[in-house]
Amino acid sequence: MDIFANLAHGFAVALSPVNLGLCLIGALVGTLVGVLPGIGTIATVAMLLPITFGLPPVGALIMLAGIYYGAQYGGSTTSILVNIPGEAGSVVTALDGFQMAKQGRAGPALAIAAIGSFFAGCVATVLIAILGAPLTKLALAFGPAEYFSLMILGLIFAVVLAKGSVLKAIAMIVFGVLLSMVGSDIETGASRMSFNIPELADGLGFATVAMGVFGFAEIIRNLDPGAAMDRDLVQQKISGLMPTKKDMKDAAPAILRGTLLGSILGILPGGGAVISSFAAYTFEKKISKYPQRFGRGAIEGVAAPESANNAAAQTSFIPLLTLGIPPNAVMALMVGAMTIHGIVPGPQVMQKQPDLVWGMIASMWIGNLMLLVINLPLVGIWVRLLRVPYRLLFPSIVVFCSIGIYSVNNAPADVIMAAAFGLVGYWLVKHDFEPAPLLLGMVLGPLMEENLRRALLISRGDWTVFLTRPLSASLLGIAAFLLVLALLPALRKKRDEVFVESES
Repeated sequence: MDIFANLAHGFAVALSPVNLGLCLIGALVGTLVGVLPGIGTIATVAMLLPITFGLPPVGALIMLAGIYYGAQYGGSTTSILVNIPGEAGSVVTALDGFQMAKQGRAGPALAIAAIGSFFAGCVATVLIAILGAPLTKLALAFGPAEYFSLMILGLIFAVVLAKGSVLKAIAMIVFGVLLSMVGSDIETGASRMSFNIPELADGLGFATVAMGVFGFAEIIRNLDPGAAMDRDLVQQKISGLMPTKKDMKDAAPAILRGTLLGSILGILPGGGAVISSFAAYTFEKKISKYPQRFGRGAIEGVAAPESANNAAAQTSFIPLLTLGIPPNAVMALMVGAMTIHGIVPGPQVMQKQPDLVWGMIASMWIGNLMLLVINLPLVGIWVRLLRVPYRLLFPSIVVFCSIGIYSVNNAPADVIMAAAFGLVGYWLVKHDFEPAPLLLGMVLGPLMEENLRRALLISRGDWTVFLTRPLSASLLGIAAFLLVLALLPALRKKRDEVFVESES
């Protein structure tokens, strides 16, 4: 009964006129971001962080959440109509979706994508509601030592979820933690790493760094000569939106399987929408009686990945809301948004901020319903938007970013710093460094430092406190195990190279 009481409370929060309006804005902006290739969810959430400063915390997070799962919907539109995935999670949808569009079946493809997304979103929201309450009971067992160990685990998760080199991911985390220490000491107030620059006295703003390494860096990357894309638009008018009975019969099992797979993978660190959509597509192809149909316009090839990426986008909120661990880059930005509003992410959020957690969960149901309405009747508008060249879009994005950053503190220095971090972010991406672990290090850095000091103060300087407390020791053990797992392939590869050299 607790769940129903909590959900009733959540709907009361989410159905307030302000929160309904913010949910609609989030869903619309998310769809727009998904439709327009080359902007991306991470960059958009980073760009909109400054705007959320003036909003109530619940409304701000409802809007940011709407952008995240809305982008998964929007990405399918471009994958099907233009063969350009607006979102990484929609890459697989393009394989069969675009083929269906070329066969004059763009309508059913878009409808199945929207229905699958809606169903998956609703199931994932139920899962969040069910798993939220039991995990909250863990909160009572957490002290400063456990919080510190949990944050170490969160940083190790960032290493695991990062693509490419493990060492580069660790370097990014360390860099992020160092950036979080710029400003003044949290205990004594003494200046540190600010180099007597007045603008750095209060530290680096999370929004400034996020906007730079994601927003500005993404713009620079899309202006690269190699980033130009040809848009092969489906020219014929889209008609017959409703799928046939056969389409529904073929798609229904794929939607169910995609939802289940996406819901599980979304909770795991590094899972998220991208891996879920690939896994669902591969699974459907493996179990199909006619695997040769895939890649030639099989409706299951649209239904499964679209259900999976939406389910994963929403269940990734479970580790964020219950443990304060972000399983992907967008969730790391959500942690940043929470800390900006003075909310300490972690197991106690559900107890201390029930309005925030249950309001957000209820808003996802409302948001999914809005997205169903936004996506199907307005397909024509989204297609027209795709004809706007990127060279006309980017100046307005730059201006929007700059106004957003300036409005936080009314400080021109913040805009200059964001631009500088834009160049840093561009360099990092070009050299295969992932910026997401950097942001996570920056968000968790101050919280780690505070809990480390508090734990040592309580234990009178005894460092073994992190190992003698069972929950803290378990979290550190999991972190060590994950780190070894992440490092093993690299170590094995090095050993093989040494062996080959000695043999030669």
